Amino acid sequence: MYYHTVLERIKPQASPAFEDPGMQERVWGRRWGVFNDVGSIRLILMHRPGDELRIMTEDKYDQEIDALIDDDEQWYFRSDKGPDIAAMQAEHDALADILRSFGAEVMYVDGGERDPNSMFTRDMGLVINGGIIISRMGPVGRTYGTGRRGEEAYITKKVAEIGMPILHTIHGEGLMEGGSFGFLNEKTAMISLSARGNRCAVDQVKHVLEVQGVDLIEVPLVGYSMHIDGAIVMVDHGKALLNVERLPYWFLDKLKNLGIEAIYGDYRDISLAVNCIAVKPGHIVMDELAPRTAEILSARGIEITTAQYAECRKHGGGIHCSTLPLIRERN
Repeated sequence: MYYHTVLERIKPQASPAFEDPGMQERVWGRRWGVFNDVGSIRLILMHRPGDELRIMTEDKYDQEIDALIDDDEQWYFRSDKGPDIAAMQAEHDALADILRSFGAEVMYVDGGERDPNSMFTRDMGLVINGGIIISRMGPVGRTYGTGRRGEEAYITKKVAEIGMPILHTIHGEGLMEGGSFGFLNEKTAMISLSARGNRCAVDQVKHVLEVQGVDLIEVPLVGYSMHIDGAIVMVDHGKALLNVERLPYWFLDKLKNLGIEAIYGDYRDISLAVNCIAVKPGHIVMDELAPRTAEILSARGIEITTAQYAECRKHGGGIHCSTLPLIRERN
């Protein structure tokens, strides 16, 4: 057999690219990932809070910080009482129903039996065009199955089950969580450096995005800020909601250069407001206890659906933290 003749007739093809929608449908069954952070959500990942929260008991109360905390298992809860699981489930279910009302399919992922942080699915992965980058969590408990380290396995199993491509897994000594990443536009992403995201991981994410022609802006957060989604969230094409006190001044100039309108929330409720999620361009779901910022956003043309999330929020995360879009439309 003349293999050169065979190879001339059966030719490998680099194009169309992996991320091409037609190629994704052919190989992976559907187009996966997101082009930006505001396109209409079609598939979103959540974890319904459940029995794993029962480890948060009142004997773990620390008066100095006015919260329940466990140094061995690496969790905290902002109360002197254990979680009201029924109330948390009701809030979480209501949020899921709101997302469904906008056309999103809600999918659930499992979590560890002693991992009450599993409800914050945002941190499990960085979703980009064509697939997902699996995170590597920062908190590590002193015993197996505690801390957030280990959630990586649950999301890996879930996305493999549904056929979503895994483009990379943060490895080595890299630390990165999904709340530390976001898109400013289709060709510009942001990633934060903090206790939850280090240089080793940033370099890995940068390499993946370079293949897609996406620039990555590295943003060092101030103080003990954990994730960039506590400082900025896109609410429409070219519009961002900011907690300006958590961002460096040069980044604000960068937003101007990109043509992004910075919307500064009211200081009295901005920590609640910025943890919101765009369900489609110009329409967000936001905590009901941020009315002042809601007025500011409405005046800038942003539509708002509010959600009750007070009991869930005691766990240290909000609406954005609790949701991980796996597919958004390019609209």
